[in-house]
Amino acid sequence: MITFPCAKINLGLNVVAERQDGYHDIETVFYPVNLTDALEIKLMSDEFPSDVDCDLKVTGNAVDCDERSNLVVKAYSLLAADYKLPRIHAHLVKRIPMQAGLGGGSSDGAFMIRLLDERFRLNIGIAEMERYAAKLGSDCAFFIEAAPAYASGRGEILEPADEPKGNLDGYYMAIVKPDIAVSTGQAYKEIVCHKPAKCCRDVVRQPIETWKDDLCNDFEKPVFKAHPELSDIKGKLYKLGASYAQMSGSGSALFGIFRNEPLALAESFPECQTFTVKL
Repeated sequence: MITFPCAKINLGLNVVAERQDGYHDIETVFYPVNLTDALEIKLMSDEFPSDVDCDLKVTGNAVDCDERSNLVVKAYSLLAADYKLPRIHAHLVKRIPMQAGLGGGSSDGAFMIRLLDERFRLNIGIAEMERYAAKLGSDCAFFIEAAPAYASGRGEILEPADEPKGNLDGYYMAIVKPDIAVSTGQAYKEIVCHKPAKCCRDVVRQPIETWKDDLCNDFEKPVFKAHPELSDIKGKLYKLGASYAQMSGSGSALFGIFRNEPLALAESFPECQTFTVKL
C-alpha cells in the first residue's frame, strides 16, 4: 500500500510567548501543498532476516539522519506499543526538501500513522491519530487531515481555518529552496515574542493583495539577518510578480503566490531547487 505525504507552508507565523517547558506558543495557518514524498509499506516475510520490525529504505533526496531515527520508524514504534502490528518493509522516496520549513519529515511520520491505520484496520480515529502524531513533533498532527488549519500552542492545537482556499483558488505557488541550512534553535533564540496586531487566521480571510501589509513570519527577521540572500530571494519573487511572498516556517524555503504561472522560475533561481504547484 502506498501514500503520498504532502508538504505544507505557513501562511503567517507569529511566536507569541515563551513556555515554561522550553517550547514557544505560536500562531500560524498551515496550508497543504501538492509537493509530495512517496511512502509504501509491505508485509515482511517470516523468513526475512531482520532484527527490526520496521525495515526502512530511503531513496530520492538524501536524508541527514539514521534510518532508525526517521519519523516513519518512530511512528511505527509508537503504534506498535499499543497495537499488534506485523513486521513490515517501508520504502520512503524523498522529494520534499529537508531543512526547508516545508514539514517533509513531519508529514512522513503522520502519513505513516494514517497508512498503518488503513492497512491494518486499526480504526484509531482522527482525534486519536492526531494525538499520536503530536508525540512525534509539534506540526505532525496537522498532516493527519492535511487540510488548511489555524494552529496554536506548539503547533499541535488545530482549528479549521476559514478556507483561505477561496482566496487562493486558481493561483500558482512557486517554492524556492536554496542550499542553505537554517538553525531553528538559533532562530528561536533571536525571536522577541509578541502578539501580532492582526491574527493570521483573520488576515488569510482578506483579499491576498492585503497580505503583504498584514501577514508576516516572525522568523524572517533573525534568519534574513544571518542569511541575507534569503531576503534577496523574497524580493526577487515580488519582482517576478508574486502577489505575496514569505519564508515558510523557520526556512530556508521561500514561496511566492502568483496569479499566473511563473514560467521563468528555474531561470531566475539557477542555484536553487524550484517547484511550482497550482492551488
